[in-house]
Parts: sequence; C-alpha cells; structure tokens
Amino acid sequence: MKMPFLSPAPFDDFPEKLSTQLKPVQRSLHFWARTAEIYTGYKVFQVRVSFVKDARKREEMWERQHELAAEKIYNMCSELGGFFLKMAQVIGKPDLAPAAWVRRLVTLCDQAPATPYEVVRGVLEEELGRGVNEMFETFDQNPLGSASIAQVHKARLKGKKTNVAVKVQHPGVEELMMTDIHNLQAFALYMQKTDIKFDMYSVTKEMEKQISYEFDFTREARAMDKIRRFLYENNKKSPVLVPQVMHDMVTRRVLVMEYIDGIPILRLGDEMAKRGLKPSGRVAAAAKQKILKSLTVAYGQMILKSGFFHADPHPGNILICKGSEVALLDYGQVKDLPDSLRLGFANLVLAMADNDLLRTTESLRELGIGTVMKSGVDQTEMLKLTQGLFDTLIPPGVTQLQPFSEDSAIKKISVESFPEEMFSVLRTVLLLRGLSIGLGINYSCAKQWRPIAEEVLYRAGRLQDKDIKEKTHKPGFYRRTYRKRLFESDWARQ
Repeated sequence: MKMPFLSPAPFDDFPEKLSTQLKPVQRSLHFWARTAEIYTGYKVFQVRVSFVKDARKREEMWERQHELAAEKIYNMCSELGGFFLKMAQVIGKPDLAPAAWVRRLVTLCDQAPATPYEVVRGVLEEELGRGVNEMFETFDQNPLGSASIAQVHKARLKGKKTNVAVKVQHPGVEELMMTDIHNLQAFALYMQKTDIKFDMYSVTKEMEKQISYEFDFTREARAMDKIRRFLYENNKKSPVLVPQVMHDMVTRRVLVMEYIDGIPILRLGDEMAKRGLKPSGRVAAAAKQKILKSLTVAYGQMILKSGFFHADPHPGNILICKGSEVALLDYGQVKDLPDSLRLGFANLVLAMADNDLLRTTESLRELGIGTVMKSGVDQTEMLKLTQGLFDTLIPPGVTQLQPFSEDSAIKKISVESFPEEMFSVLRTVLLLRGLSIGLGINYSCAKQWRPIAEEVLYRAGRLQDKDIKEKTHKPGFYRRTYRKRLFESDWARQ
C-alpha cells in the first residue's frame, strides 16, 4: 500500500525533536504565544481596515493579512508537529480557509518526522515477540510515509509472494497530542464566547475522543474489518478498496495489512500530465467523476445505511489505483452513529436535497443542533447554514465557502449546541467538499445520497408511499437498483 504521506523528514534531528515534543509545559507556552499573536493581529487589523472605504483596497489588505497569518500558522504547525499537522489538514481546505492559508498549509502534508529504523525495529520486536528477520522476507527500512501518529513500511512476509504494509506508532506521540488538543479546547471555549457563535468546545471534545482511539491499532483493525465486510457484502463490487488485516500481526502499536498499490490523490494531476492527459480533457474528467462517485457512494452507504463509517477522508488517506479505482486507507478515526442520529441525518439529507426549510428545521431539532436566529434575519438563512455545514454544493457565483466570514449564515444564526457525535459527519462532508473542489467538480452530496436516505427511512417506517418521489420501493428494489440510480439523473446536471 503506497501511503501518500510524501517523503519522510531526515532522521538526524529526531532525538532533539522528540525530546522537545515530550515537554508539555513548553509546548503549551509555545502554542499560546503563537495563537495570541495571530489572533490579536487579526483583531487589530479589523479595526484598521474598517477605516478604508475603497472595496478593492480593503480586499487587497485582507489578502496581505491572510498571507501574514498563514506564515505564522505554518510556522506554529511545523514547529509543534503532532496534532497540529492534523489540524492543518482540516483547516487548509479551499472551501473553509482563506486562499493564502490553503496555499501555505497544504505543504505541511510532508512535514511529519520519521522514526529511525532502529527504533521501529525495537517496537516491532517488542510488540510481536519475534525478530524482524524471522517475520519478514524483506523489510524496507525507509518508510513509505510518516504521519502524525505512525509511519508505514513496505515489507514481505516469510514464505509469501505478496507485499504487506506495516504501520508502526511513533513512541511518545500520545502524550504529545493530548497536550495539544487540551490547549485547543481552551482556545475553542474562548472563541465561542467572543467571536464565533458556534459550539466549538463540543467539536474539540469529539476530536479528543476520536484521536484517543487512534492510538489503539487493535481497534483500527476491527474497524477496518467491519467496514470492509459491510461494503463488500452490500455491493456487487465495493465502491472503494479496503485493505485486508493480517490478524495475527496486530497489537496496540503495530498493524500489518494488505499492501495496495496506487498513487496519492494529491498527485493525480501530475500522474495525468505524465501520461499526456489534459486536466480538462474528457478522459481526465471521466476519471475524476468516477473517483468522486466511488467516494460518495461509499460514504452514503456507510453513514446512512450502517452508521459506522470511516471519519477521516482527507487526501492523505485516499489512493487512486489502476482503472481509477479508489482505495480508502487509515481507519484510526471511525464513528458509530446511534440509530436516532443516523435516521435524523437521513431526514436532513432529504430536506437539503429538496430545499425544504420546514423539514430542515425539524431535522436540526431532531439531531439536537440548537440554533438561535438573530432578529431580522431571513428564515432561508437556516437552510443556507445547514447546506453550508452538511452538503458539498458550492452555490452559483461563489468560489469558496468560508463559514466564519462576516456575511456567512453562521454570523446570522448562532449554533449554541452541536452534538459531539455529529462532528464526524460534519467533518466528513467538509472533506468531501474539499476533494470535489480539488477535482473541479461541484456537486451536491445530499442529492446523490437521496435514494439511500429514502431507502433507509422507508425501511425504518418513517416514509410512506406518498412520501417517496419515485414509486419504486417494492421489496428488494433498493438492494438491486439504488446504486445504479444514484448518479444517473442529478450528476450530469450538477
């Protein structure tokens, strides 16, 4: 499995970096100093720019301010590493952050330092109870890639003809990342009381819970098995490839799995250029549509039908294989939605797909998302807010969505309570939207998920004959045909 984390950093300074990372007090001080500098810089700038009347000049000033802040954010994330590399993946997206931030933060994908091979070897032998040479015919000492929690090596098991991917956790990384997220929670509390009327604290609590799970690779192996079984059994052909686990070689800090050959989605453009394909040509466009369709089908089924889903679809976890097949990697972050939220979200999908304001309001209430609308704000802003959070579509004439900009719906409607469980759904949709923008395809996942949502609600007894637009819900119909229907009508129009 070619892991798309790009090149590992040199090994020379690893001990110094690690010793620095394991000092929580110093890390906290560094975080707060950098965050205060960035935050106050924006607050002072807001006062200064308010005196400028010319709109074009104001826009130019904002761009310079974003570039200045982007450099400071980059430096903080690069120096601290760990959890902040994950944060860069979340906020460094063209639909969420200013363009200057995206340009700078996207380069942080290749900044995670690699653990030296001798340390990796020690972890493997301690966890698996045998020598590396006893277990593996070959073992590449240089990792395929290194991420914030672990790194992956390509190897071949003794007596086997196929390769495996060996995931090994960085020593000491758990304490490092928990320190970071506790600092972020404190900052989130401050921000939601001052600038952003959104329940940021609940979001960070869910992040803490999800990240704490990532340090247990036995849990990840079980999640990978469960999702693989669900997708492979519920489809004639699974919409995405899921690596198979080598069950006798899994511990809390080591995970050995099937190696899947492919290229990182971030390198798709370069690969097409290498093959002489025009990025805007028909062949390239068809390949991109197939990739996005595969991901959308997989996530629609996981979230709405199963409730148990891969909750980290950032570009680093997606490989493109032969024939534009998609492989979905890294099951450290998964979410198991209770049926009440799964069905509530299915109802919200129908509301967003139909632009149904009343149903949207009812669905938000059912999901436990508490909102307070400011006086004089048009009711349609509630639908805009919901679609901005839970749909991938970019409205006509808008190049990017920035939920926290001054004219956004979230400035007009306060989100005072947001269930922790729904954050993973929110994050998944935002990441899918970022991928669609990167591929140059603007579409509505709500419209594409509508047939799945209808099936789910019908089977739960929450939709009647009269509620279903297409009268095609005879026994066995959805199982046989909903994947075929999924993109036939809406995709081309979008």
